[in-house]
Amino acid sequence: MKFQGIYTPAITPLAADGSIDKAAFSEVIEYLVESKVHGVIIGGSTGEYYAHTTQERLELAAQAKDVLNGRLPLIVGTGGIRTEDAVAFAKHAKEIKADALLVGSPPYALPTEQEIALHVKAVDAAANLPIMLYNYPARMGVSMGEAFFDAVADVRNIVAIKESSGDMNQLHRLATQRPHIQLSCGWDDQALEFFAWGAKSWVCAGSNFIPREHVALYEACVVEKNLDKARQIMAAMMPLMDLLEGGKFVQSIKYGCALNGLHTGGVRQPLHDLDASEKAALAKVVSELKRNIAQITGGV
Repeated sequence: MKFQGIYTPAITPLAADGSIDKAAFSEVIEYLVESKVHGVIIGGSTGEYYAHTTQERLELAAQAKDVLNGRLPLIVGTGGIRTEDAVAFAKHAKEIKADALLVGSPPYALPTEQEIALHVKAVDAAANLPIMLYNYPARMGVSMGEAFFDAVADVRNIVAIKESSGDMNQLHRLATQRPHIQLSCGWDDQALEFFAWGAKSWVCAGSNFIPREHVALYEACVVEKNLDKARQIMAAMMPLMDLLEGGKFVQSIKYGCALNGLHTGGVRQPLHDLDASEKAALAKVVSELKRNIAQITGGV
């Protein structure tokens, strides 16, 4: 499987009682299709998978597959502390005919690189689907290093990696020493650098609510190969990226979606919604970003 373009880890809208709003979730998927992103990820951190029951995760993945109906690739996240849980999510992804898996390190347990490799191999054996690895040490507490990549060198289904360490040296090592693994940007303010080093895709939460602007950067870098234009777009995006990294990430993504008229319903605890001043600050940044990128692109 070729990962090319913008892959959106979809949000999960909630009803007033805190349950998942399935009708609103379908609207989110339709919005992403209409916005011409290149793939949808279900079961990611932006989708609040950590706050969902197992049944909710299975139902969301199946619903996403039904709504997409082959119009975009569906990638299912297998995140879980227990390998047995990740294997179950992978098996279900195979049953619903998902296109690929997003496989990260189990959080909290702090496995060694060899143990992470065994975890990935167990998930692979359960589904036999293309795998995008997910390296995010800030969340998982451990990183996928050289020992890990050596240990999974025989896993043919590993085709890509969402690299979210923020370590530029890691990006350089992957690009030069593991060229058979497709690079996908997982650290938003390094998107330009990822594309310069050969990445063809970007897994970006912000594409939930400004998808066209993210697509514009991808196209400038990968399709048009116009780095001057890409730098201008990236510069226009930086105020939003700085705001998102300042905290309340998922809340901000969901409020950004609400600004577009989508129903989001807030977030599940332990998180809490943005306050009025935070909403106003986000709205201002988004408005300026859209205006500036429209001027650069001639209308996204």
